[in-house]
Amino acid sequence: MIADHLCGRTNPEANTRQFPNRPKLLFLACPFPPRPAPGAVRTGYMARYLARLGWDVTVVTPDPSVWRNVDDCGKVSTELDREGIKRILTGHQWRCLEPYAMKGWDQGVGRVVGGACRTIARRLGIDPHVGWSKEAERACSNLNPKNVDVILASGKPFVAFRLARNLSERLGRPYVLDYRDPWTGNPHAERPPWPATIREEASLLEGCAAVSIVSPSWGLLLDRRFHVGSKLHILPNGYDSSEMAEVEPYDFGHCAFVYAGIFYPPKRVITPFLAALKLLKESLNESDNKWYFHYYGLDESHVRGEADRFGLSDRIVFHGRVPRREALSAVKGASLSVVITSVADQETLEDNGIVTGKIFEAIGLETPVLLIAPVGSDARAITEPIGLVRGFAGTEIQSMVSFLKDVVCGQVPQAKNIEICSWTTISKNLDSLMRSVVARDRSHVYVKNGDRDRGGWNAPKQTG
Repeated sequence: MIADHLCGRTNPEANTRQFPNRPKLLFLACPFPPRPAPGAVRTGYMARYLARLGWDVTVVTPDPSVWRNVDDCGKVSTELDREGIKRILTGHQWRCLEPYAMKGWDQGVGRVVGGACRTIARRLGIDPHVGWSKEAERACSNLNPKNVDVILASGKPFVAFRLARNLSERLGRPYVLDYRDPWTGNPHAERPPWPATIREEASLLEGCAAVSIVSPSWGLLLDRRFHVGSKLHILPNGYDSSEMAEVEPYDFGHCAFVYAGIFYPPKRVITPFLAALKLLKESLNESDNKWYFHYYGLDESHVRGEADRFGLSDRIVFHGRVPRREALSAVKGASLSVVITSVADQETLEDNGIVTGKIFEAIGLETPVLLIAPVGSDARAITEPIGLVRGFAGTEIQSMVSFLKDVVCGQVPQAKNIEICSWTTISKNLDSLMRSVVARDRSHVYVKNGDRDRGGWNAPKQTG
């Protein structure tokens, strides 16, 4: 049983606590709409729902012009204006460290120099978005304490956390850290973190007023490593019911299994699902084999290689990278959405804590989900009450085949209690958390430790 302080409990009365004026949030979000990135989905929801709950929200984020393949920029700007969300748009230096996401440094000599810079940065453990932090701090130089009540930083990139502390020290306002992924404990990290990076994470956590993270297992890991205690709150991903309601289903004209996203070999791979499809193909009559697997994403080589190995090349359709709206349309029109967190046999807390936002998009669209995740994982525990999601370990191939046969025959699970995964519900917890931080700061319970770099606010007290 996870300790109560990991459950993100806050005083429910904080939701309705009235302030003389709308509390002012400075939100540091490098990925933010219209950038087409998974991280921008969460930050966009957080900003919109806090604005609807009475916050004066200002987002510090790179100018959309720095990104490649941005979604409808004009439409997004109009929507943000309608929500009352202001933006401080910044520059972004050292774009060569993220050439696939950002413009520049991708031709001629720049390509060679950029490659050398990326190699050095990886070896030294330098965050690819280090060039954004200084630009963002400069863009915020005109802010004063009257403009801000609390600072919220979402990571990654975790340079946003450092920026939050710097602005907190200058403005005398508390800061809150939101983990979309673990930092020095990331299960997908290519190499162990530098000791200096671990010390920096510890310092930033010590100085913050509160911490949110997307899953209980990752929260438990964070608490074990850094002893964050009552500062820690679980704030899962979810779906926006209004956005999902606007999605038009794509008409595939056949039974369609859809996977939209990327892979992280060796733990997140398509292999067990394709093994199940091979057995499905062999067990059905030709007249019943009217299904296809549709892949939306950038990892076509991985899927194609495994499809060739299992003799499924004639059953797979590749769509490549598509706009978010098109991917959502495909999921809504699909007979089944496939989501994979980890196929590992030996489950760890790191693997158990992976709860990708793709699960909640399918839930919000009321599309049945085949989830491949470890037994006892957070993804399976969180979605069990929903009804739409069937979970399997990566080794349970035959069980997957039985479920797929049911789907082909039109026997699919039905939705129930999906509102528990909506941002309408989740945002109330976030609102309570942020208001409790502001109320605590306004009551002058600011604790100075004497060490300017490590001083910070006490975490909000929790009840319930």
